[in-house]
Amino acid sequence: MEKETIVISLGGSLIVPDNVDVSFLKDFKDLILLNIKKGKRFIIITGGGKVCRRYQEAFKEISESSDNNLDWLGIYSTRFNAEFLRLNFEDFASSEIITDPTLPVNFNKPIIIGGGWKPGCSTDFDAILLAKNVGAKKVVNISNIDYVYDSDPKVNPNAKKIEEISWADYRKIIPKEWNPGLNSPFDPIASKMAEEDGIEVIIMNGKPIDNLAKCLNGEKFLGTIIS
Repeated sequence: MEKETIVISLGGSLIVPDNVDVSFLKDFKDLILLNIKKGKRFIIITGGGKVCRRYQEAFKEISESSDNNLDWLGIYSTRFNAEFLRLNFEDFASSEIITDPTLPVNFNKPIIIGGGWKPGCSTDFDAILLAKNVGAKKVVNISNIDYVYDSDPKVNPNAKKIEEISWADYRKIIPKEWNPGLNSPFDPIASKMAEEDGIEVIIMNGKPIDNLAKCLNGEKFLGTIIS
């Protein structure tokens, strides 16, 4: 019987919220390895986190920035995080990270880890491409937000959490365009592709780790389901 393949988009805000979050990464590693013992396999795409934004902000102060240059800074920060994660999974992970989500995926190990691809594409987009590539119909997007809200809760204290929403309705409440450093639960281009291909995306907080464990076990969890 073919193993269940789970695509996880691991937000950089969980890997490097300010400094590297060792406690979270230990818990995340233990949870993934536990699920591998249950017969699952994983594709994990890493974001850039604070490191990415700090380099992008510094670049803007030093040089004339272009979206292309800012994108490349972001891409290499995600790839560094991907290599860091891959090394921590040791022999359970493939020997190289994925940098092109359109190429054939070889599951010679139960964990495949990837980073950013090319300018104009976020890691959300990469995760959807990889889900399409391996025939997965679900992407679990974990970051430091609990839910999708109907407006920005940092600006509007009365923002309402959303537990389930259609892609059409979700796309009405996010920006129409993607740009480097965009802060959105799931990026507009990736959202359009997910809607077209019938891929469900779960937006949830990676902490506490028990919440992710419930999601992976098919139990009731806290977060937003977009489908």
